[in-house]
Amino acid sequence: MSADPRFIKAIELIDRANAGDPVRIVVHGEERQKELAHSELMTRWVERLRPDAGDELLIAARAHHIRRWEIPRSSYPAGRKAYLQWRTALHRFHAEATGEILTKVGYEQDFIERVQRIVSKHNLRRDAEVQTLEDALCLVFLETQSSDLRNEHGDEKVLEILVKTLKKMSDRAKELALELEMPKEDRGLLERAVGGA
Repeated sequence: MSADPRFIKAIELIDRANAGDPVRIVVHGEERQKELAHSELMTRWVERLRPDAGDELLIAARAHHIRRWEIPRSSYPAGRKAYLQWRTALHRFHAEATGEILTKVGYEQDFIERVQRIVSKHNLRRDAEVQTLEDALCLVFLETQSSDLRNEHGDEKVLEILVKTLKKMSDRAKELALELEMPKEDRGLLERAVGGA
């Protein structure tokens, strides 16, 4: 992690914002605020995927879903079109909220815009840092939600979701996914999905 005082303050402010999440999840046996826990997991995955990650990518990882609960999926109608509108609104919201923090701690406009492009997943697949963010997102999803999904939707639906998730991931991220500790049933589905991705 960077020793830049602006970086340290930005992470502190992002974490403070995410600590307000009313949604709680259990991660590694501990109940936590969802977005705070996810942002910490994202940071760890980014550092593992890219040990040379710069401050822009690390801040983007920490802020990728900042205050996400403020725009719930239920605030948009059902259906794919509305879902995509919701996702677009979230990307804009996360980028703006992150930009406000980075401005407050004294970062230059070029730095802020770069972080915002990563948070917004601009040029996914063509931008290596944005792909790293996507890989980390997918790994956090697999780490924290695959069992719940299997219990809620059943094996075949989860298999379909896993195949779609793996198609978004780099080869390195897929390798790391297969190293995740998970129940035997989840691992079996993941291994089947890797064959179908």
